[in-house]
Amino acid sequence: MINGYGFVTHVLPRMLPSLAFVTVASLAWLVPLKSAGSGRWVLLGVVIVVTLAVRAAIAAVVRRMPRFSQATGVAVVAAYSAMPVAVPLLQLAVDGAVTPPGGRVVGFLGFVIFFAGAFAATQLATTYGLGALLGQAIRHTVYDLRNSVRLLGRALPALLFVTLFLFFTGELWQAMNRLSWWRLALVVGLFAAVTMFATATRLRDEIGRVEQDLRPPRLAEACVGTPLARVPIDDVAPDGPLRAVPLDGRQNRNLLLILATRQLVQATVVGAGLFTFFIILGTLVVTPETAEQWIGSEPAYLAAVPGMPVALLGNATLFAGFGSMYFAVTSMSDTDHRRQFFAPILDEVERLLAVRAVYLALRDHARPAAQSESSNDVEVGA
Repeated sequence: MINGYGFVTHVLPRMLPSLAFVTVASLAWLVPLKSAGSGRWVLLGVVIVVTLAVRAAIAAVVRRMPRFSQATGVAVVAAYSAMPVAVPLLQLAVDGAVTPPGGRVVGFLGFVIFFAGAFAATQLATTYGLGALLGQAIRHTVYDLRNSVRLLGRALPALLFVTLFLFFTGELWQAMNRLSWWRLALVVGLFAAVTMFATATRLRDEIGRVEQDLRPPRLAEACVGTPLARVPIDDVAPDGPLRAVPLDGRQNRNLLLILATRQLVQATVVGAGLFTFFIILGTLVVTPETAEQWIGSEPAYLAAVPGMPVALLGNATLFAGFGSMYFAVTSMSDTDHRRQFFAPILDEVERLLAVRAVYLALRDHARPAAQSESSNDVEVGA
């Protein structure tokens, strides 16, 4: 929500600690651990500590210098761009051989792909504040777990009505007994993709319905607990409510991520409850003889959990993924659910937009004052 948020001025300084971590880590693993003998684990621990310390030190420096000049930004990007060449050369000097990240299949290009991918992922996470969203998602997860009985009490009956009888289908147990884990992961990923697509479509409508109450009392209430808490709202909004400033595309996507994170966290809580239910139900009801009769042969069992059929775990995972998708899609059309579980996050978004309106109003007030002072200085100099 920062006005004029740019790559060099805002994003790159915040990326620097993570880029430094990737750079130092890629150089640190070149330390010849084989020649360290019995002390190689101690040496590896020292390397990890030094890498984390470098990241923390650079993060502290960046907090004191939150913006980069154009020359500094070019220097940082140039230094990072040299790493795909520097790392293999140093590895060749240390070990006498080069081992690319992707092996001999991609060769030297593996270094370019690795560092370019790390840069792109860091830029995406920094631009949209994914770290802050993750922290917010954890806080919401704690809130949802405290209210999980109410959430599961509302969601599970309808989901069990849809899925319970399918659980006792012999053909499904046969399929899950033969299905590999990576295929099951692809099925769950398909459910997740459908969930995200459907949720994003509905949440765009929710963003359009968010009301921006920019009256002075609401602005003062929204700014409590923020750096703008001491701002005199009457001076910022002397003529009554402030004018709502439209959001650009990146800001709309950021709000979409906030709402989607909240919704997906709730779906995860429901999916975990559904998974637990079917594991307990299958353990109590489906005996080894029954499982063998449904499957047509002796079922495969998990090596880590004796007596746990692979088909049972696969079924529970499949229904948990389907139930999470079903809940996320249908719950957004449930008025009562939206009021109880979705309204708080909408209130948070409305508060965010109110604080943004005060921030933009302060910038508009400060800019003419700065231009006036600059003009006075020119007249005095003349």
